[in-house]
Amino acid sequence: MNATIPPRHAPRRPAGQDKSGWLAVLEQGANVLQSSGPLPGFDVYVVGLHCAKNDPAMQMEAHHYCRVVNEDFLQCVIFDGNTADANLIGIEYIVSGGLFETLDEAESGYWHPHNYEVLSGQLAAPGLPAVAEKALMKQLMNSYGKTWHTWHTGRHDGEPGDALPRGEATLMWSFNRDGEADESLSLNRDEAMRLDTAGKRDHRHDLVGLARPQHGVDTLRDAFRGTTPVEGVLNA
Repeated sequence: MNATIPPRHAPRRPAGQDKSGWLAVLEQGANVLQSSGPLPGFDVYVVGLHCAKNDPAMQMEAHHYCRVVNEDFLQCVIFDGNTADANLIGIEYIVSGGLFETLDEAESGYWHPHNYEVLSGQLAAPGLPAVAEKALMKQLMNSYGKTWHTWHTGRHDGEPGDALPRGEATLMWSFNRDGEADESLSLNRDEAMRLDTAGKRDHRHDLVGLARPQHGVDTLRDAFRGTTPVEGVLNA
């Protein structure tokens, strides 16, 4: 991993016994004799915060490793950290605003807006130079994500999670106002990963002019209290 990216370990270890000798042999054989198929293409790394659409108090860090398929479509695998011990907790598909407009009303309800995550500085691409990170964020303006989490492993600021994936997949949502994400969760991430969210917000302020009203901005508005809207983040 890029040495400039602070390591973020998984908040919990899965249930189960340590690897036995035959598993180590299997892994070494796979490294030599098998390819990793599509996995090397998932090399765009961004970290953000997610909440469950039907339970907004369920919040966590989300470390995305994404493959840019084309100008309008990305697909990401999501982990609870960025080290070798990270647990796979979900997936996200990202589409441009143009592709989102091709979806019917029933389908569009699964897709959350991204403008707040970009303009607030909450979404970060650790390890990228500021210019490259901003170019990526510009590409994500007006985009939407469809995210399912299959495992809630807990929070890095102390809330315990499950030792194994349990129940049905959970549809996740984005934060769309200041004060929606738990402050402890945000500060814990920023401190551990040396992220300057306020600085990123200032650096991206000129992207406000690109923002269009998005569907889903007000979906969870009544689930939070004492929140503040952000310039450029408007409900369609």
